[in-house]
Amino acid sequence: MKKLLSNLTVQVLIAITLGVIIGHFFKGVGPAAEAVSKTFIRMITMLITPIIFLTIVLGIAGMDDMKKVGRVGGKALLYFEIVTTLALMIGLLVANILRPGDGVNPHVATDASKLAEYQKAASEMKWGDFLVHIVPGNAFEAFAKGDVLQVLFFAVLFGYGLSKMGEAGKPLLATFDRLSKVFFNIMKFVMKLAPIGAFAGMAFTISKYGVSTLAPLAKLMGSVYLTMFLFIFVVLNLICYLYKFSLWQYLKHIKEEILIVLGTSSSEPVLPAMMEKMVKFGCNRSVVGLVIPTGYSFNLDGTTIYLSMAMIFLAQVFKIPLTLEQQLAIVGILMLTSKGAAAVTGGGFIVLTSTLTAMKLIPVEGVAILLGVDRFMSEARAITNVIGNGVATIVIAKSEGEFHPPSLPTP
Repeated sequence: MKKLLSNLTVQVLIAITLGVIIGHFFKGVGPAAEAVSKTFIRMITMLITPIIFLTIVLGIAGMDDMKKVGRVGGKALLYFEIVTTLALMIGLLVANILRPGDGVNPHVATDASKLAEYQKAASEMKWGDFLVHIVPGNAFEAFAKGDVLQVLFFAVLFGYGLSKMGEAGKPLLATFDRLSKVFFNIMKFVMKLAPIGAFAGMAFTISKYGVSTLAPLAKLMGSVYLTMFLFIFVVLNLICYLYKFSLWQYLKHIKEEILIVLGTSSSEPVLPAMMEKMVKFGCNRSVVGLVIPTGYSFNLDGTTIYLSMAMIFLAQVFKIPLTLEQQLAIVGILMLTSKGAAAVTGGGFIVLTSTLTAMKLIPVEGVAILLGVDRFMSEARAITNVIGNGVATIVIAKSEGEFHPPSLPTP
């Protein structure tokens, strides 16, 4: 029994269960639970940029062929675009079949103040600027702000520069290797606090939003979760089959990370742990360093499914019939706008608002209908994003001949 309770997976499961109970029966715990949850996420966040930087620099500086960096990046972006487009299409298909918006009151669970914030952010967001933003004007500022894409860009250039130093660069490379081990040791310690973070996150969600808020939009929630399930166990499972590795074995390998995402409603706390887990699963560290951080902005499978379903859901709520051409236009716009969803806080809602504004078919104020239940669907989005990024990493690693699975011990 003692051995079972010392297992991190069991601890997180117990913590999530307790969080639901405490959040339901003790509503006043919300503010304190939110503070604890945010503190845990911030502890992880402070490690993300140095770990990404060191992992990428060590991987690229250790590569003999610099063309490989561009090839891996190109393959990753192509894979991301194909799979996220599939995710969008599946979201549209399920939403059209199940029609979760039929019969929903357009004025249920709206929050005008929050809607105004998202409308303002959407109007200020220029998607062409997103690509320019990838290049940091100040590398130190990129680290200070925790901008993953900017740090990734700088790390690739730094690694390239270090690789050109030859023998003279080896002392610095050895120092970076030692620093990397220090940060991963810190991460191992912080991850021991994961049950506390998961408990607090779940307690806050239940205490603030309550299970009763789910009733009016239960069909939408059920449709979203069903679609995520189909995407993981049909689409991603097919990809795993084609590339000859087991989805189930992979999911067992990252089960703790999945549970932490479930408890915190965010994929960010497991980014460093996912990088380490993918290396242990057999992927080359340099491939992991390039694919996982990039995937956090460009391979948001769960987010794209949700966005496509939300668009069709709102059209159904307002009884606006959309033609096939209009729905394909929605897919086309979301293929571009969804890539910036992780670049800003509340990105999913800002993308949805900006897409509605661009389409001029569905009332923008409809976004407010989703605010009350969004937190309960964010777990499904984040879990799907994490699983999808891991699968992408294995696929790219195998395509490069950089996948060498060890005999995996039980995590």
